Amino acid sequence: MNDSLLKGAIAEFLGTFTLVFVGAAVVATGNGLVAAALAHGLILVGIILMYGRISGAHVNPAVTLGLLVGRQITLDKAIFYWVAQLVGGIVAALVLSLLIGTAQAPLAEGSDVLNLGQTVGALTTSQVWTAGAFEAVLTFFLVSAVYQAAVFGKLNNLEALAIGLTLAGSIFAGGVYTGASLNPARTFGPALIGGGDISYVIPYLVGQLLGGAVAGLLHMALFRPQATPEQS
Repeated sequence: MNDSLLKGAIAEFLGTFTLVFVGAAVVATGNGLVAAALAHGLILVGIILMYGRISGAHVNPAVTLGLLVGRQITLDKAIFYWVAQLVGGIVAALVLSLLIGTAQAPLAEGSDVLNLGQTVGALTTSQVWTAGAFEAVLTFFLVSAVYQAAVFGKLNNLEALAIGLTLAGSIFAGGVYTGASLNPARTFGPALIGGGDISYVIPYLVGQLLGGAVAGLLHMALFRPQATPEQS
């Protein structure tokens, strides 16, 4: 592993840790959709400004996949980023559980599942594959913002704000229905550490990764600026 790739992977770990820790901690308070949307959106703006020049600040396996299928990153970098992101999400949930676990109420009354801000909603138990499809649509929005604001540089230095606002808006739209994760690391870390039945994670991950991949393919095929060299 070269020095640049190592630094990028560490930045992805730290950025994903930050996103999952802050987002999950706010959701676990039960303060509602507005708090969740603002927390995730604002912290993502900060993360992009902190780590964007080091790793691109994907902090999301679905974003990394979208960039991979669009040939914006190499496969070896994507693999290192995926590992760093998933580990970052798990460690964030673990640290959060150590800090609030003894005082935190369970996720549901009578349940032994620790409330770690899991991204679940009205569709999660009743129509889990519909929830996964909803996640696919929302993740498509997020990766579209990444392409147009960051990859293609449409908004110059405002890309962090555009991407953060897209995440916040998507959480407003889908939080009630799915928890609006849009991010496999955000879904998997709290679900794993919180315990209980985590079978819902599979449909979520399928939807999120599919949404990211479709966005990457679509934007490279249709909206790539003419000045961008053709990919071989």
